[in-house]
Amino acid sequence: MGTFWSERRSIQFSRGLVILFGALLVALDIGGFWFVQFICDNVAQHTGFRFVLSLLICLYVCSIPAYILLVSLYKLLNNMEKDRVFVQENVVLLRRVSWCCVAAALICLLFISTWLSLVVISLAAAFMALIVWVIKNVFVRAINMKAELDYTI
Repeated sequence: MGTFWSERRSIQFSRGLVILFGALLVALDIGGFWFVQFICDNVAQHTGFRFVLSLLICLYVCSIPAYILLVSLYKLLNNMEKDRVFVQENVVLLRRVSWCCVAAALICLLFISTWLSLVVISLAAAFMALIVWVIKNVFVRAINMKAELDYTI
């Protein structure tokens, strides 16, 4: 009898989380106005058409890289399940994920004059971009080393 938690289950769990976050993103986009209104009333304690509109625009524009990021992560997990780990396609997917994080960080920075707390989201997104860039560079190095080993055999 094997262990309960396996590499296969970990990938399936990760894929399930990507789907869950995708569903949450769709729900957030559908209920964006009410979510922003809640933020304005209870968190930011700001009201006014300009503030609500700015946060709505920020939310919906940030949704675009978020969807691209989730699709890229899903494809990356599919490749891993198929034992296609150190391949160029994964480097492209990781690069796309990192640029989506950069895009979200920049979008939030554009709206920082509306709500200063967007700095935290921007910094978190930039930090995630850095982590993914490092992982992408590890993949590139591993692919190059694999190619060299294939040539020597």
